[in-house]
Amino acid sequence: MDCTTVKPDTECVFMTKKGCSFNGGTCHAIVEQCEGCDRTSKFPSGWYCTACPDPSLKWKRGNCNFATHVKDTAKSKVDKTNPLKASKRNAH
Repeated sequence: MDCTTVKPDTECVFMTKKGCSFNGGTCHAIVEQCEGCDRTSKFPSGWYCTACPDPSLKWKRGNCNFATHVKDTAKSKVDKTNPLKASKRNAH
């Protein structure tokens, strides 16, 4: 159904015939870490995330998995070598 609370004319999975069924009855505005993300949209009532109804929960334990503006710094895999095995390989 289309949202009738904070995101008018936007499809929302939380909207029912009785109104918004999300916690508190409405989506929550974006937090500071969300600024610059492609998933944020301006609505008459403010800036909201189009992917998540409560963005602050997504940032609670690190980076949001929906964030498009955050680059994932993958840890480079360091291949550990056993020095004893390496010396045996070099002996042959």
